[in-house]
Amino acid sequence: MSFRSTFDAAYYERFYLDPRTRVAGPLDVEVQARFLCAYLDYLGIRVRRVLDLGCGLGRLRDPLCEHFPGAVYTGVEVSEHLCAELGWVHGSAATFRSGSGRRFDLVVCQDVLQYLDDAEAEQAIDSFTRHCRGALFFGVLTREDWEENCDRARTDGNGYLREGSWYRRRLAPAFTCAGGGVFVARRAGVVTFELDRAE
Repeated sequence: MSFRSTFDAAYYERFYLDPRTRVAGPLDVEVQARFLCAYLDYLGIRVRRVLDLGCGLGRLRDPLCEHFPGAVYTGVEVSEHLCAELGWVHGSAATFRSGSGRRFDLVVCQDVLQYLDDAEAEQAIDSFTRHCRGALFFGVLTREDWEENCDRARTDGNGYLREGSWYRRRLAPAFTCAGGGVFVARRAGVVTFELDRAE
């Protein structure tokens, strides 16, 4: 079972737009984007095509396209509300397929998989593997995060709260964890030094 029915205007107002209740503000997104772009530069991953699975408001689009001039951004979103409002491709992280069959230099999937049941979450991870030729920027609310790390008043706890190891095991065959939510596709041929890896 998925929790997709909650992704309406009220959901985004509460968790993304209202300064009193949102999880993160514009400055948080700016810092996250600066980190991601700098780390991809450090790793030598040239970004020309970006796939953002569960892009929501698409807050990473502008900073990524500014840092990587000429990059093409594809935002995929399950929320019909946001697709109508912002023009995203309607689809799911679990089932999206690129029409061209071409891979992406960067795949982004932040705070999505906790809303998918185990089978759908595994399909989404298969999708990352299929579409990514460079790096994956991945984040998800885990059980430990819910119990110890997040502000529950500002975080949506509806969903499947799994152990972090559940995700790590499924990502490991195709990705090397480089820390900070960055996973390098093994097919990319990027060298990651031992102490840069979070494995």
